[in-house]
Amino acid sequence: MPSLKRLSLILLTSCAGFAVAACDGASSVASPGGGTIVFPTPTPAATPTPTPTTTPTPTANFAATTVSGVTVTQDEQLAIFNAGIGNTLNGSNPLSGFAPLGAAATLAPFNAATLNPFLVSTGYVGAVANSSDTSFRDWTCSSSTLNFTTSSSIPAANNCVTSLARSAAAPAASACIAGTTDAGTNNNYRLCRLPAQISGTLTLSKVDGVVYQINGRVDVGVDVGTTGAAAGGVAATLNIDAGVILAANPNDAANDFMVVNRGSKINAIGTVNQPIIFTSQQNLNPAGTSDATQGQWGGVILAGRAPISNCISGANDAAGSSTTCEAVVEGTGNALYGGAVANDSSGTMQYVQIRYSGTEITPNNELQGLTLGGTGSGTTLDHIQIHNSSDDGIEIFGGRSNLKYIAITGADDDGFDVDVGWRGFVQFLIVAQKTIGATSDSFSTEIDSNGSEDLLPRTFGTIANFTFIGTTASVPATIRLRGGADFSFINGIVKTVGPCINMVAGVDNSGKSTIRPANSALQDVGPPVFNSIYLACNGA
Repeated sequence: MPSLKRLSLILLTSCAGFAVAACDGASSVASPGGGTIVFPTPTPAATPTPTPTTTPTPTANFAATTVSGVTVTQDEQLAIFNAGIGNTLNGSNPLSGFAPLGAAATLAPFNAATLNPFLVSTGYVGAVANSSDTSFRDWTCSSSTLNFTTSSSIPAANNCVTSLARSAAAPAASACIAGTTDAGTNNNYRLCRLPAQISGTLTLSKVDGVVYQINGRVDVGVDVGTTGAAAGGVAATLNIDAGVILAANPNDAANDFMVVNRGSKINAIGTVNQPIIFTSQQNLNPAGTSDATQGQWGGVILAGRAPISNCISGANDAAGSSTTCEAVVEGTGNALYGGAVANDSSGTMQYVQIRYSGTEITPNNELQGLTLGGTGSGTTLDHIQIHNSSDDGIEIFGGRSNLKYIAITGADDDGFDVDVGWRGFVQFLIVAQKTIGATSDSFSTEIDSNGSEDLLPRTFGTIANFTFIGTTASVPATIRLRGGADFSFINGIVKTVGPCINMVAGVDNSGKSTIRPANSALQDVGPPVFNSIYLACNGA
């Protein structure tokens, strides 16, 4: 039965269309009688006005979060962003893959070299100059999250899933190098198992058909303490040659991961054409992993003796240089990090991939792709890719380490996460959120101090020449800055389907911790800084 509203509309339309006759049920309308019948001149339909394309309001680029009654409003965040130099709000279509496109390609860069000698001057914003830039090519693996090759169809040799597939050639002979043991074969590879405790110097040489197996927890050295003199501490060195593959054993009950303890070193030095690959044993077979795979093993941990802010024992002095300030690396139960050696070295990692890592030991107690606990500025970290970690790609707990040419693809939690007093610099950073099942808490970068707003050293850093790609609106923002951290963002491109930036703060007598004025007594340099940043938020 038609509704009363629809029936009335039909009757009214009938009356309007026939002015010379009375309508049933409209007896109050008199007949016009004899004479000339005049029909009204039809009124032409109005030409519809085109609806303009809606430009998001400036504040829509920012997400406001209230914690313990404190909110950094969207207007406050906008004012901080606008205080920078050369920034773009409400940009659109900034990327072709991960190379800058259109207005993003012509945005004038800020000279990052004026901030610190570690940073270099570039003629562009974002992590690469253009589509011909080879900085991230060949030493990375590609997936549906991000394709680093020049081909629209990823070659099998560059695909994170298929690149380790070995032909039917026989595995290497049963002759593992000294210091490792034969663990049989797997998918045409010889497995040479690493010892649970690496002592002295162990060099993993590249041998065709050999994979070095991580079986349970592998410790490099025994912790030597904050001053290098812990009782029973023994330093060790693990050297890994270019092209070596290390794979975690899926058949053991223990969590598989590697810890380079304080005082010890890892020298994993690959090349563009022969990167070193840490992965799961399943990845040796193309059927064992996919673009959705994650969390098949733990990851790599470097524990150093540089200052941190979250002491579990001893006093943390105002300069952040306490020799007794140390903490336990998340996910390990007993691996300690922290100390007073700002320039401490945990070795070198160059041209390295870490695939399908990240293990939750207990809730909020996880292993990441690469964990840096109190690593010092003497540690060399560049050309590193973390792919499909089930937790963070890289998490830095304090220390003074600096990084260059970092690619984080498909992290299920945060891409690049820093806290508890890290003070350092990063340049040329790509973070691409996974396209398959990204979580609702997956930020490209999360910067904080675990809620301890004024512990020293205060978290402080600069990220220059970065490209952040967000793929899901369920994430509050792409950049999260909170916990009283000081940060500068230089020469960046952010493309995401939701807001770009989320600033969160605690409060004390000085004001909102993350955005308050400078205070030298608290090592606070003032509000965040944004220079030459191109924002394409909300799907623009």
